[in-house]
Amino acid sequence: MKRAVPEKKKSIVDGFVKIIKEYPIVGIVDVENMPTKQLQKMRAQLTGVVLIKMTKKRLMRIMFEKAKESRKGIEELSTHLRGMPALIFTKNNPFALAKMLDENKSSAPAKPGQKATKDIVVPAGPTPFSPGPVIGELGALRIKTGIEDGKVAIKEPVVVVKEGEEIKPNVASILSRLGIEPMEIGLNLVALYENGLVFTSDVLKIDVGEYINNVARAASESFSLALSIGYATADTISLLIQKAHSDAKALALSESIVADEVVIELLARAESEMQALGSGIDLPAKEESKAEPKKEQKTEPEAEKEAVPEGESKAEPKADAKEESKEEPKAEPEAEKKAEPVPEKGHDDE
Repeated sequence: MKRAVPEKKKSIVDGFVKIIKEYPIVGIVDVENMPTKQLQKMRAQLTGVVLIKMTKKRLMRIMFEKAKESRKGIEELSTHLRGMPALIFTKNNPFALAKMLDENKSSAPAKPGQKATKDIVVPAGPTPFSPGPVIGELGALRIKTGIEDGKVAIKEPVVVVKEGEEIKPNVASILSRLGIEPMEIGLNLVALYENGLVFTSDVLKIDVGEYINNVARAASESFSLALSIGYATADTISLLIQKAHSDAKALALSESIVADEVVIELLARAESEMQALGSGIDLPAKEESKAEPKKEQKTEPEAEKEAVPEGESKAEPKADAKEESKEEPKAEPEAEKKAEPVPEKGHDDE
């Protein structure tokens, strides 16, 4: 037999259900280890932006079950109730809300018995400790040390407490002496509900700088891809036209295609090639070729002199000429003697 729910608790649940219907975004925050004074200060800072309500976990579960009739999927928030939960209601963007809550946090020293909200890391570097028993205390936490300039130095970073683990007294002492304040005082966002979806804190916490860099890189890569495949958009059309003009001009120059854009360059290249060709001609060779016809136009005596075989004297042709001249007069009287009787015989016959 179910135990009757007191009217006071019913009114609390009904009041929460009514608030859920007014606000589109409902979230859970963990206020464990948060001083009351700090919580009141946070409420004052967030007035008008976030409504913070606290009650028992059991009543929260009942409220989520009752509210699922009007807000589908909101009952999943029950699985994120941990630590000392409180409910927040807002009309702001979930990511903007998560950023605002993080900005309103302040650091604080770790206390024994507290649970780490994130991994607590002891960084590498020098410490204010002089060599002594502290080396053994650090070694108990698996922290590698050395001596530098007369002081103890930590060789490499070490995770001394993982997220969700309880902080031990010796760890809290070392962290305090090292000046490390790993705890954050503020509203630790656990999960948010919006339009049937539940977003956890790791999804809602965004590094704005990294996000902007990712968007810029995506835009740059998209722009480069559009140019490489010739995809025309408002951002790429001017560059694509310039590239097409440049490619067409390069093709015309390489294939010597006469066009208005390249005719001057083609003429300049032709002139340059002509000058280069002219500078490569051997001028002395031209003079020799011009002198050759003169040798062919030599007088006959000079030609005869060049035609004399080796070993014969140049006086021999003169001797032959004299002999020929001597023989010719002897032959003439004989011819005349033979010719004279012919007309005489004819005359006698008449």
